[in-house]
Amino acid sequence: MQIEPMARRVWPSVLAFIAVLLLSGCGFFSRPERPIWRTQAENACFAKKLVTPSESIVPMGEIDGPGICGMTRPLEVSALADGKVGVDKPLVIDCPMIPALEAWLNDIVQPDAEARFGQKIATLNVFGAYSCRSIDNIDGARLSEHAFGNAVDVAGFTLADGRTLSFVRDWKSAGSQEAAFLHEVHAGACQHFNTVLGPGADMFHYNHIHLDLANHGATNTGPRRICKPTPAPNLVAPPAAPDGLPPAPDMEEPLDIAHLGNANAVALAPASPAGPSDGPNGALPPSAIGEADPAPPVLPAGAGPSIDPAPTSSTGDHDD
Repeated sequence: MQIEPMARRVWPSVLAFIAVLLLSGCGFFSRPERPIWRTQAENACFAKKLVTPSESIVPMGEIDGPGICGMTRPLEVSALADGKVGVDKPLVIDCPMIPALEAWLNDIVQPDAEARFGQKIATLNVFGAYSCRSIDNIDGARLSEHAFGNAVDVAGFTLADGRTLSFVRDWKSAGSQEAAFLHEVHAGACQHFNTVLGPGADMFHYNHIHLDLANHGATNTGPRRICKPTPAPNLVAPPAAPDGLPPAPDMEEPLDIAHLGNANAVALAPASPAGPSDGPNGALPPSAIGEADPAPPVLPAGAGPSIDPAPTSSTGDHDD
């Protein structure tokens, strides 16, 4: 006989709890969100007409997830520099990466290839670009820039005569034109990308250079950049003139995991227990779109002393 009075006492509390959830944005039910600056950067790239779709640069549908992985306006790239430089396998990347790659090719790579070999680069040899995975495939690490199509791994180059230049084979060939060229294009990449990691940065990058446009914040001389291993002084461009403003605080991509309770967790939707995961969960990660399996990251004999002991990463740890 006390059910009705009890219901009258309980229902207001239930309704109040629901109202609190609604006013708080129902965060309990919301999914992680991709940082807004990424979409803004994509849209600005198209608005400024920095990229023109063509047979070799083809717009794709939005990649949305799992979790915050993906791009709003991805592009599949089979050649760069108006088709003059091929890519040995298609890359799925965001719009801002294309003008950065082309500026690097036009300003650094091609002039140096002509000076040292008397010919231009015909093909960029890559391991891949977009892949929804964590930094270096480490369980629990932050998401890599590859998870947003904001990174490319370059394994080497093919000259117009068909000769190949490979980071894993030629980087440490002391005194050779091939090694000099690879060190120069690595150093030059540090002028065009926000993160550059190459052989000697850590054991994960012994066979390629990682290039990305991660948002590290800014200094009073321009974007904050990370370049490992540190290039020889004669390969580094003079620093830009200070703008008179104090440096911005360090940025470590906190928004990538801002909607998760665990600050060390990877921002991905949980894997289904019935099947394999779509993202990093401790198992082997998915291959990047258009990516061939590169050689496993095992440090070759004799490479130990070349490892740079300083931190190497786009987000406070090494990246790949």
